[in-house]
Amino acid sequence: MTAPLDFARLLTDRPNPEREAAVARHLEACGVPFTRHRFETAEGRGETFAVDVGAGDRVLVLCAHHDAVPGSPGANDNAAAVGILLHLLPHLAPRVPPGLRVRLLFTACEERDFLGAREYVRERGVAGIAGVLSLELCGIGDSLVVWDAGEESALTRVVRRAFDSLGLVNDEGYHVVGRIPRFGSDHRAFAAAGVPAYGLTVIPRANADTLRRFIWRPRWGALRFLLRRPAPFDTYHTSGDGLATLEPRALTLTARALEAVIEALGR
Repeated sequence: MTAPLDFARLLTDRPNPEREAAVARHLEACGVPFTRHRFETAEGRGETFAVDVGAGDRVLVLCAHHDAVPGSPGANDNAAAVGILLHLLPHLAPRVPPGLRVRLLFTACEERDFLGAREYVRERGVAGIAGVLSLELCGIGDSLVVWDAGEESALTRVVRRAFDSLGLVNDEGYHVVGRIPRFGSDHRAFAAAGVPAYGLTVIPRANADTLRRFIWRPRWGALRFLLRRPAPFDTYHTSGDGLATLEPRALTLTARALEAVIEALGR
């Protein structure tokens, strides 16, 4: 069984056209049916890939963007997330409950204000989509964070139940938090269309309080930025976001959590 970290190597430290091509090449080599969603706008161009597992009418979308900011190896942002979904892909079919379809969406141009996701929603719409989780910064830490979850929904209740089933404790092993200022991800393109959609990130639980202050106290966060940002933001969008910073346990935790969410949707 190939580990998520091995798949993350396919993308890390490559320019975005090569990262994009690496995802398509891997899916083709594995004989995985997928659809291509190419776009070209004044904001940018790229190609998003979608893989459906299961045949139900309800769709859970799991997003992982394959692009990175220029000058960054893009390991935690976001090769780790792509690696997690590629790792899960061959093992998902028996876990998807009847009536559900899981769509793995490998998006382009997330770093351009979620352009690939926005174009996907504009072109395909959101009919049938019951919820969305976009994976961001899932390679460092031991505590899950579901964010932009300002109001409880059917999906957040399922997520909580799934995380509880793994023995994770609320506000320790996982956190469900409101809208994050200054940061975002592909799920916001779906949320804008009225779909329950949230970000999924992993953080070091020892940094939870520091990260709260960094994110929700802008003045304090700005000062902290001048000194040293708390992990995992210390390598975010920098040349330090290399493969060596990734922690296999974080990728494994995320994969297990997603499996639990999928199974919980069938209960």
